[in-house]
Amino acid sequence: MASALAERFRDLAARRVLVVGDLMLDRFLWGRVRRISPEAPVPVVELERETRSAGGAANVARNLVGLGLQVALMGVTGADAGRDRLLEELTGAGLDTDGILVTRDRGTTVKTRVVGNHQQMMRIDEERTAPLAEGDRKRLLAAATARLAQADILLLSDYAKGVLTGAPCQALIAAARDRGLPVLVDPKGRDFGRYAGATAITPNRGELALATGVSARDTDALVAAGSALRETLRLQSLVLTLSEQGLVLMESEGHRRLPAAAREVADVSGAGDTVIATLAASLVAGLGWVESAQLANLAAGIVVNKLGTVPIAAEELLAALDREDIRAQAAKLCTIEAARNQVRRWQAAGERVVFTNGCFDLLHVGHVTLLERARRHGRRLVVGLNSDTSVRRLKGPERPVIGQEDRARLLAALSVVDAVVLFDQDTPLALIEQLRPDVLAKGADYREDQVVGAGMVKSRGGQVVLIPLAEGHSTTDIITRMQDSYRPGT
Repeated sequence: MASALAERFRDLAARRVLVVGDLMLDRFLWGRVRRISPEAPVPVVELERETRSAGGAANVARNLVGLGLQVALMGVTGADAGRDRLLEELTGAGLDTDGILVTRDRGTTVKTRVVGNHQQMMRIDEERTAPLAEGDRKRLLAAATARLAQADILLLSDYAKGVLTGAPCQALIAAARDRGLPVLVDPKGRDFGRYAGATAITPNRGELALATGVSARDTDALVAAGSALRETLRLQSLVLTLSEQGLVLMESEGHRRLPAAAREVADVSGAGDTVIATLAASLVAGLGWVESAQLANLAAGIVVNKLGTVPIAAEELLAALDREDIRAQAAKLCTIEAARNQVRRWQAAGERVVFTNGCFDLLHVGHVTLLERARRHGRRLVVGLNSDTSVRRLKGPERPVIGQEDRARLLAALSVVDAVVLFDQDTPLALIEQLRPDVLAKGADYREDQVVGAGMVKSRGGQVVLIPLAEGHSTTDIITRMQDSYRPGT
């Protein structure tokens, strides 16, 4: 998967993203704490260095550049030193900053974080959050609408600093959708109505709680409220970010929870920016929502492991994806008990589980075709795999050619397979009784009355499907051809 995505990410160099939102400068004062102040019960931070980085919508843009896209960034700043420093950061990152307008009624938003012993001690905000003056609003809206002609996707990064109030939001969303462009929004505030008609929004736990009136501590209630809100706002998707707990993808078909990819959390600053940027890059690359959400979750897990506002880079995302692929494939290899518990969780989440079984010795295109077609009948596919001893009883002492660990590992590497379970019996009946799948799939060389477990699955309201086989492919034929090719005189 990583190599395929690397190719897609290389193609992103020609794709363009328009980012409109609240710009800010993140300033970090780094130091060491050795004592408590004698003036008040507060730590004394001995300043060692200062760093600056682009924040807010500007950090979204930096993430997009890191993922390989061309980015036009639009917003407003004051005519001050904060603007100069912000433009310096953005220009150095290769961003198009021609759309950053100067407004006279406010300064550049600056957030200063004091970090002592690698832990954030406090934050100081310099900002004005009133809506833009009418003249500035019209200038920005006209310029942004004109830029849509060169964009492949629009991102609205709302940090509640007065740029993306109701009328500008709706005007930009309508203009983008008229051009057939997807619109992703990182929202703020109580009124999410101004995001109606967007493709997706990406609130965090606190933001969704504020907008819906649901307790931020009740994740199930938040998901229910988010699903209802998605329908009300006519969104294709709603992605709820849960910080160190991962994220939840909500679509018309239901919701899917993705656990956090981070092993350690050092600083969550900017994680939401990374999520929406990675979603945008993935969608532009042609991935679906589930794959895009998985990548966004992985990217967030990388940046929260770093101190400060740090954007993601395509290279580290793909490297992490390689590691996650290995871990994910290993996680697919289940004991019967683990598989049973996993199937129950999938079914509780409303996911239809398909089961099939076989020896899968010398995995070939016929096997892959069978598995792909079986998966189409549900959301999850569990494969029961005959153990080596079972295969020997069924196929003879010279089989299997490939041992059970290797056969299981090859099956787990297939994206259509969600779990692999070994069984020692001649038939998978006991395993099927334990798993209780919704669909039992078998090759069409069987009749339904010959499929082991068919009656039991149907008695529970399940379905039995017979999968058409890819002709001309069998392990026996492959072995015969191999033997013939090495036989003397042939």
